[in-house]
Amino acid sequence: MGVSKQYLSIHDHSRDLSGLKYIYSVISRRAGGLSIGVNLNVNNACNWQCIYCEIPNLTRGTPPPIELDVLENELRFFLHEIIHGDYMEKNVALEDRHLKDIAFSGNGEPTSAKEFPQVISIVEKVLKEFDLLHKIKIRLITNGSLIHKPSVLKSIAMLSKINGEVWFKVDAATEESIKTINQISLNPKQISERLQACALTCPTFIQTCIFTIDGKGLDDSNINSYVDLINEARTKIKGVHLYGLARPSLQPQAKHLGRINIEVLESISKKLTALNIPTTVNY
Repeated sequence: MGVSKQYLSIHDHSRDLSGLKYIYSVISRRAGGLSIGVNLNVNNACNWQCIYCEIPNLTRGTPPPIELDVLENELRFFLHEIIHGDYMEKNVALEDRHLKDIAFSGNGEPTSAKEFPQVISIVEKVLKEFDLLHKIKIRLITNGSLIHKPSVLKSIAMLSKINGEVWFKVDAATEESIKTINQISLNPKQISERLQACALTCPTFIQTCIFTIDGKGLDDSNINSYVDLINEARTKIKGVHLYGLARPSLQPQAKHLGRINIEVLESISKKLTALNIPTTVNY
């Protein structure tokens, strides 16, 4: 395993440091420490193409078949390096040396891998070996687009039994803004239905990336639509994570994107907390 010249940071989510195919590590702003990432989309293929995505050469599609034995061995090896080796000392700043979670994230939509249920079982097995099951979170970071599929919902139910939770992407709440930001045709009702189905199955947080496009932020109409959509799921979700751009987009639209003022994030947060929806802001 290679040694970095500087510590991991929230500004660099490179998958290369570990030297492994499926397993990598990042410092997560929202998790608050070291996160072990599971990247099932090693071909950089996703069913969405969000304009703020930092994945290089992103294409539309699904992941290739997962080599389950390779993934299991890599996770076991990496956990051993973190817990019993010197990986933390060499690569992680002192204040971040807390293993917070295992996160299904990576370079595309994790639930699009047909082997996703088997991967969850592997994570459960390896965490048991290290006596970490139920001691750290297992997080699914998803765009929620496949939640309506019974096999995916069943997988999410599996997560809920092993201290899992879902971070469900909602970046916009009007058809026009969804198409602009996520580059898919989806209506807010579909998002709301999938979000609520997810939240009833496994503890679920909403995560929302907010930024400017050509210097313009969200207008009041878009903000109100967003707050209304979240409010529909108020009694089911665990909370909302609002965040701004921390890493540069590697998509063609990158030059049009900018960081939003933190005051905008805080004003949306106030609207949500006024509805008794727990909200965090990461700028």
